[in-house]
Amino acid sequence: MVSTEFPPLQRAALTTLQVNLGYRCNQACSHCHVNAGPTRTEQMDGATLELIPRVLVERQITTLDLTGGAPELHPGFRGLVRRARQLGVAVIDRCNLTILSEPDQEGLAVFLAEQGVRVVASLPCYSADNVDRQRGEGVFARSIAGLCQLNALGYGHAGSALELDLVFNPQGPSLPPSQTQLEADYRRHLGDAYGIVFNRLLALANMPIARFAQQLERSGELEAYQRLLERSHNPANLAQVMCRTLISVDWQGRLFDCDFNQMLGIPAAAAGEPGQPWRPLQLQDLQQQDLAAAPIAVAAHCFGCTAGSGSSCGGSLR
Repeated sequence: MVSTEFPPLQRAALTTLQVNLGYRCNQACSHCHVNAGPTRTEQMDGATLELIPRVLVERQITTLDLTGGAPELHPGFRGLVRRARQLGVAVIDRCNLTILSEPDQEGLAVFLAEQGVRVVASLPCYSADNVDRQRGEGVFARSIAGLCQLNALGYGHAGSALELDLVFNPQGPSLPPSQTQLEADYRRHLGDAYGIVFNRLLALANMPIARFAQQLERSGELEAYQRLLERSHNPANLAQVMCRTLISVDWQGRLFDCDFNQMLGIPAAAAGEPGQPWRPLQLQDLQQQDLAAAPIAVAAHCFGCTAGSGSSCGGSLR
């Protein structure tokens, strides 16, 4: 049920189209809020994929943010990236790093570099034990190999146009530590041990939904974590939350105010004719409709974005 406790929000100008290409992934991480994994089969169809470049042009969107699952596993991933880049749109690939060493993904890192794609790579810790506990046995070693591959192509180096950002998630029901201090720790540990360089570290809070919520419920920690998020709410973060300038598209072409609302089935909606109820929005609606100033659907999980230093797809807000 939509919460009345979280403050109301309205959209600003839309700058980012975040597209979930499907839930198939080569990993099954314990904190994954989309319940992605190797056995998931949902993926965006060709007709919906064809709409994306048209919407980018019509709404003058400057960033296409591709996610999943592992977005690279969609057969249309590379074609979509090429079309967006030809339009002058910046592209973000939310990459789990191990996808770069999958048998059918030869040349993926080179392709990303050639297209100038910004890579936002998941690495929840610089410790092998912690990463493997959260993401699966051997994931840390494969992630390091992926980072070395990207570095060799120029990603993450000072003065390079190829941007490489890392993403941190806490191991359990706690808020992320200071992003600035954590980034310094990552640079030191990864640099000293592996010679790895990167541009930024993004510290994201774990949302109490989907697989992570189920894990917390089993351990009896779900209610306490939700209370922690609510107690830590910082109103100053409201102006910068991602849903004000981003719209999320699921694999069926349905619109949501953010990726988390997508997983909870809380759609972005628009007013119908006078006296008619609000109706869920689809991707094709963006060809004619500007969502600026539209209300954003909020619920209890939204406190995860405003707690403490704040959290969004771009890391801490403050």
